[in-house]
Parts: sequence; C-alpha cells; structure tokens
Amino acid sequence: MTTTENTHPSAAATAARGLGSTGPSVFPLGLGCMGMSALYGEADRTESLATIHAALDAGVTLLDTGDFYGMGHNELLIGEALRTAPAASRDKALTSVKFGALRTVEGGFTGYDGRPEAVRNFLAYSLQRLGRDHIDIYRIARVDPDVPIEETVGAIAEAVQAGHVRHIGLSEVGADTLRRAASVAPIADLQIEYSLISRGIEAEILPTARELGIGITAYGVLSRGLISGHFSRERRLAPGDFRGMSPRFQGDNLNRNLDLVDALREVAEAKGVSVAQTAIAWVLSRGEDIVPLIGARRRDRLAEALGALDIRLSAGDLAAIEAAVPAGSAAGERYPAAQMAHLDSEH
Repeated sequence: MTTTENTHPSAAATAARGLGSTGPSVFPLGLGCMGMSALYGEADRTESLATIHAALDAGVTLLDTGDFYGMGHNELLIGEALRTAPAASRDKALTSVKFGALRTVEGGFTGYDGRPEAVRNFLAYSLQRLGRDHIDIYRIARVDPDVPIEETVGAIAEAVQAGHVRHIGLSEVGADTLRRAASVAPIADLQIEYSLISRGIEAEILPTARELGIGITAYGVLSRGLISGHFSRERRLAPGDFRGMSPRFQGDNLNRNLDLVDALREVAEAKGVSVAQTAIAWVLSRGEDIVPLIGARRRDRLAEALGALDIRLSAGDLAAIEAAVPAGSAAGERYPAAQMAHLDSEH
C-alpha cells in the first residue's frame, strides 16, 4: 500500500490548479481544517498544528475553515499554525473562510445571516482571529433564505475593493444561485460536497460552474471517513461526533455503504494503493478545475492523502472504480433532514 510518511509527491503530480478563471492558483489538494476543532470528537492540538505545518511543508497552499468551527477555535488554530510556520510556507498559504452560521452557547445551529452588515461583522472577527490583514477566499456557508444572494455577494465585493478579501467564493449553492451571484461580481470557486458517493453536482451544478469559469473546491471526498477504508462496522463514535447523526452512518445504511467500500478496496488493492487514495484520485481525475479538500487531522492521514497525487487512473481503472461504487448507490442522505433543508444546492 502507498501509505508511507513521505509527504512530498512528485513535481509532476503537484502542478497548480486554478480556482476558476479569476481565482488563485493552488496546490491540487487543499487542507480542510474543521475536524481539528469540531464535529468529529476530540482532536489533539499539538498533532493538529503539526499536521498543518506538514501540509504547508509538502506544498499545500489552501487552508479551509469556517468562523463557526469550534466557535472561532479553528481560525485561532490556523492563525497559530501560520505564525509558527517558516516564513516561506506562511507567505504561500491561502485562507478560505466560510461565515454566516448562527450558533447557540450549547453548540446548536439556528440559521444563517447573510445581511451586508453581518458580512462586515463576521469578517472583522475572522481577520482578528487569523491574525491576517486579508482573507483569500470568503464565502457564506449556506445561503440565507431571507437575504438575496446578490446582497451578500455585493458586501463581499465591497470587502474585496477595500483589500480585506482577495476573492469571492460560494458554498453549497444551486445552478440558478450560482448564475445570480456571478452576475454581481467574479466568483472564484464553489465549495460543495463531491465524492464517489456524492455525485449530485454532475447533472447541473458542475456544468454551470464550468460555463461561468468558476472552480470547484470539493469537500467530503472521503465522505467524512466513510469511504476512507478506515471506518469499520464495529466502530463506536465518540460523543459529539457529527457522524452519529449522519444518515449514511446509521444502521442498514452503514452496512450498505461499507459494502461499497469493500468493493472499492478490491480495486485499490489490485492497483497497490489504499482505498482513500483511490477515492481522492477519482475526484482529482474529474477535471483540472476541481481541488479536493482533505480533512486530515493527523500527519499519517495527510501523508496517505498526498500519495493520491502520484496515482494515475487509466480508463480501465476508472471503469472498475465506478462499477464498484456506481453513481447514486449510496444509502442515506449526506446530512440529516434539518440540515438538508439549508442546502440551496439540493433545491
């Protein structure tokens, strides 16, 4: 298996990918930092910082977060990691930040706020926590149903003009909303779930993004560990782990989804690589305009993910992968019903 601690893929494998026609060029994998602060149980702070540093050392440039991950904890963690990283790595790092989620003291989510005055408020706090004078890509996490997307994007565009934001992104929006947003200001990328078992964007959203010159930052490429090859039927999730409420991790759904993973494992083993690497390589193969976000919380998982960059999938490999995990074969929705209702991309 290609799961060594070498975190430096070949130069050919690490050619930069552009985030759309107007966004920055980035390393072909980004680091999603959410799990270092929230939703997957306890994380080791020292290992989290070491993982961010290892990612930067390997050439990763895009660090993705949300101001509501751990109530600001994740931004503070990234700020600390950047302050303590070598200057060369720090100078190349790009921050991608989601905002807008409203939280309770108990950790609940109560909605989203996309009003222009809220955009300015969220941005001010994020800049302070990150310790930076600008955010490279700024996006509302979910569309506020009470505020036209044009107003939210317009407020971010004002922050771009002021130098506080470099590029505008979107998250989990449908094709119509994508067009409306792009009519206001240039959109660098759309952050949206995309994996072997979450292929909903292929019908309409991905073609629209390509028509408009908007890149894709794909999260959930391992479906929160479900298709990583490391999740077992016997595993018991820690208190506070989001996956305890995720439909794809429940009962018969879990068993059916892990059957898919077993089929994928056969393909991976025949190629001499890991299940996770195969799943990541598949997303990488979908187009040069797609940048997968890997949610590694540990250096060994980071090393494994980076190994996907050296995998070349032939037409036969791709056919075998998609036969193992056919489109639409996942059991269960990707979020609980209450959260699915917030997804403009699903409407």
